[in-house]
Amino acid sequence: QVQLVESGGGLVQAGGSLRLSCAASGRTFSRHTVGWFRQAPGKEREFVAAITWSFGITYYADSVKGRFTISRDNAKNTAYLQMNNLKAEDTAVYYCAADPNVIAAATSVGAYNYWGQGTQVTVSS
Repeated sequence: QVQLVESGGGLVQAGGSLRLSCAASGRTFSRHTVGWFRQAPGKEREFVAAITWSFGITYYADSVKGRFTISRDNAKNTAYLQMNNLKAEDTAVYYCAADPNVIAAATSVGAYNYWGQGTQVTVSS
């Protein structure tokens, strides 16, 4: 079991950058796939990016490809989401999630059992 804490959110102008961090407790984080999801007001939670524990395969939503980069540092028990060229439509609460059994279903909200509390990202236009 892992516990996740996100940080790094904030207010940024359109075109700017932010880096979100997801710090995990637990010794088995390196064997958990990590996903980033976001939820805007009145909308369902949606997939943003994921990185598998095996081979570090990455997945991205089409809306963020080329702008966001997911990475992980297992030695620090931390995953990151680098967000560049932010747009107003990226405004949302961003959540990280982890699960040891997720590989093929890495883009599915329902596949993850462990979630952080979320961090707000607001992009002003």
